Amino acid sequence: MSPMSKDNDIRGRAYWRSLKELSGTPELEQNRGQEFTEGASEMDNSWSRRNFLGLLGASIALAGLSSCRRPVEKIVPYVAQPEEVVPGVAQHYATSMPFGNTACGLLVQSHEGRPTKIEGNPGHPSSRGGTSPFMQAEILNLYDPDRSQRVMHKGVESSYNQFISAWRGLFDRHSQNRGEGLAVLADEFSSPTLARLKNDFADKFPRARWVTWAPVNDENISRGIEMATGKIARPLYNYDKARVILSLDSDFLQMETESVTAARGFVDGRRIETEKDAMNRLYVVEGGFSLTGAAADHRLRLTSSQIAAFTLALAKELGTSGIEVAGIAETEGRDWGEAKWIKAVAADLARNAGKALVVAGRRQPAPVHALVAAINEALDNTGKTVEYREFRDATSSKIQDMVELAADMKSGRITTLVMLGANPAYNAPADLDFSEALKKVIHTLQLSQYDDETAGLCEWHLPQSHFLEEWSDVRALDGTPGIVQPLIEPLHGGKSAVEILSLLATGRDRRGYDIVRKTWQDILGRINFDNKWRHVLHDGFLADAGQPDPLKIKIKSDKVIGALDDDCLKAEAPDNNLLEVVFQADPSLFDGRYANNGWMQELPDPVSKISWDNAALVSPATARALGLENGDVVKLSYEGRELESPIWIIPGQADHGIVLALGYGRKETGRVSGGVGVNAYAMRTSKNPGFGPGISVTKTGRRMELANTQDHSVMEGRPIVREAALEEYRKHPEFAREMVEHPPLKSLWDEHSYAEGYQWGMSIDLPACIGCNACTIACQSENNIPVVGKKQVRNGREMHWIRVDRYYKGDAGDPEMVHQPVACHHCENAPCEQVCPVAATVHDGEGLNTMVYNRCIGTRYCSNNCPYKVRRFNFFNYTNELAETVKMAQNPDVTVRSRGVMEKCTYCVQRINRARISATNAGREVRDGEVTAACEQACPTRAIVFGNINDPDSRITKVKKQNRSYAMLSELNIKPRTTYMAKVRNPNPELT
Repeated sequence: MSPMSKDNDIRGRAYWRSLKELSGTPELEQNRGQEFTEGASEMDNSWSRRNFLGLLGASIALAGLSSCRRPVEKIVPYVAQPEEVVPGVAQHYATSMPFGNTACGLLVQSHEGRPTKIEGNPGHPSSRGGTSPFMQAEILNLYDPDRSQRVMHKGVESSYNQFISAWRGLFDRHSQNRGEGLAVLADEFSSPTLARLKNDFADKFPRARWVTWAPVNDENISRGIEMATGKIARPLYNYDKARVILSLDSDFLQMETESVTAARGFVDGRRIETEKDAMNRLYVVEGGFSLTGAAADHRLRLTSSQIAAFTLALAKELGTSGIEVAGIAETEGRDWGEAKWIKAVAADLARNAGKALVVAGRRQPAPVHALVAAINEALDNTGKTVEYREFRDATSSKIQDMVELAADMKSGRITTLVMLGANPAYNAPADLDFSEALKKVIHTLQLSQYDDETAGLCEWHLPQSHFLEEWSDVRALDGTPGIVQPLIEPLHGGKSAVEILSLLATGRDRRGYDIVRKTWQDILGRINFDNKWRHVLHDGFLADAGQPDPLKIKIKSDKVIGALDDDCLKAEAPDNNLLEVVFQADPSLFDGRYANNGWMQELPDPVSKISWDNAALVSPATARALGLENGDVVKLSYEGRELESPIWIIPGQADHGIVLALGYGRKETGRVSGGVGVNAYAMRTSKNPGFGPGISVTKTGRRMELANTQDHSVMEGRPIVREAALEEYRKHPEFAREMVEHPPLKSLWDEHSYAEGYQWGMSIDLPACIGCNACTIACQSENNIPVVGKKQVRNGREMHWIRVDRYYKGDAGDPEMVHQPVACHHCENAPCEQVCPVAATVHDGEGLNTMVYNRCIGTRYCSNNCPYKVRRFNFFNYTNELAETVKMAQNPDVTVRSRGVMEKCTYCVQRINRARISATNAGREVRDGEVTAACEQACPTRAIVFGNINDPDSRITKVKKQNRSYAMLSELNIKPRTTYMAKVRNPNPELT
């Protein structure tokens, strides 16, 4: 069957996963004739124990490493059991996760003092109960056996007391010269306590230098706002209040600051129940294909360097609709040939003035952000869809400070450098040559969670505690203060940034608890402090903190017009002779902090679907012009620096550009990260940290096989994604159910009545799903799902119980994209149950398709017969040699599976049982909402609803009654319990 056949066409919409599928290559046609991807079924016993352990590192490492302190040595039975602890019953604690100069409120599940699962705090303004993959992955980071475990002095193991003695000598010396020659290089933070200690440090050492550095930061945004308003501020976007949104190179649904709440607000603005409801409209202008671009109603491909000229053209076009933007009507702008697109967007924004929103990504230069601020002001959006907040207790990166610091280090003006959570030898701009600069400094001290690239160059290295092991505090973007409280003693004797900064400022070693408590005495007041303090610890944040009002700003037209003379507005359009390079944070590793996390390394990129690697991403047209194919290894040359990288072709990416993901190519962090991917930081300079022209590509003649999941579990072109435009939905409300026609269906089996008791079901709202993969990592954390490694992913043996399929629609050069989560559907007429020879997979009375692991003999007939291809087989003993610390991350309520066993989604049956036991003990029925599946709870947009379909008042029952509800592959008469809500977009008729 051709991949473009009528069977794959839903009302003229052809969906495809890869260029191979679109073109119908012989290789893919051969795979279509097989039940699974080539290599998925064959048993390959060449995987040696050495390769197995070396590859998986932190996730699957040798137990009892000599360098790893085993926490279980301190565990003894209770002599007097604490009143609040019941063995086997989990407790939940509120805390906060620092992330750059923002924070996320969390609820963390703990089993007998052992954190095992992270959830969002529903009351916190920066999480609202949702999470991201980064939050979910922090559990594995906590238990990573490759974390730094020893104080090192000049490469030799030392002790913390010896470090204190050494620092006190430096403290006295720098006290005499008031900090001359002393510098601190710190990661970004937003913390009342760290801000207080920073001020104490400055008072003690007024001549010392403080430099903040995070390789992925919002410097351009704050500089642009300052340029336009004269005030140092950062924006807070209210996406839920916007009817029309224009995103300029901003992946606000996944990779920008406050992405969790941005995703929730955006989806809340387009959540519909009937065809009569209204929804917002999203325009996206970008170069690389992002999740925000995938959710767009209209998407325009432009390289990053063209965004500035587009923004200026938009501002000028708004003037024709009566929206005068900072007096720029007479300024000169470049015509990129997108007049129709710009005119339609400008008119739509003008019609929705006061209910519109324009955002630009952190990669765009400051003049673009200044112009965006002026556009929002002209549209009367300020104070409504966008607010401006001051930097309270927060620090932000400034690349010029790094340039000056490196110069002073090389000249000898810096004699003592303290690095708090920073790893500049890896991620500082390449032109600064920071590793060489470090060698010029007499005394270097580093606090870090890993023996990273910088650690080996320092005189002193201290292990840093994880945020789940320490006392600290945070402040959210809106000013809400929150607490960071430990759920476990530091596994490796690590120290927090609070404790080390206090030592730096005072010369005294104090407990983090005492330091943080002192700060909160000022926040809460000393009257009745203890009661207030306990309340904050319970909630995790101070809800009634009396947040200051948003800043009142005024756009300075002359400053905005002056910014338009910037070089970014004069850039030449790239072409095949002037290729543009773009550096972006990775959706799995971010800036590299998750490089040693096996969960994140194995998580397929939501767009490229690459696992265990990064690649140089190019468009199909650019690949053809350069004669490149997927997997070709090329030599990239940029500003005198070279890097070899494999190529991967991304449909929909802007032509004449190459996108490189940051965070890979690590050498010193641990066994998982070592040798994975290429280090894009090696080509990133202080002049062009976001993007720049002039990269050249040379073919090496070599090829590299990447682990890519985009063609795994192909569903033979069957109609599994159903979508329509909003107007089409209004004309044909039943379109989702009418797309597949089949005669009346009868079963070969006696129909079983599910009319009584609890009957569990799930619904997934496709318009609300942004494809972020939070559900996948949450499921992995909750259900003890193992990591299998790059080789096994290439063989099609990934173990994720829930996958997020990505489909393209339309021309390869400029397609639309849609995501669809797929897990076990718990079919009432389950095909897997009918073929199991030992009844290892059976149905229970509540509608769950269950697995009896000790019956399974590994025939895999059930997997062959599953039309959704969601069952996973343990080809190897992935969990039999887990490191002792990694075992602590496992959920004791879920069986740890072994080799030869089939497994798949269970609807989190352990959570169902927990709720049933609690309800039974209370003498009542389980209430709606008491059972929350891990994927449902993690989802930042609430796209997943789970509950009892026999309860007429439950959310799941009401959702399944909506006219957009449909069952995937319902024509097979398998009666799946998981259904979907058809996707609806809201295109502008002027651009349709």
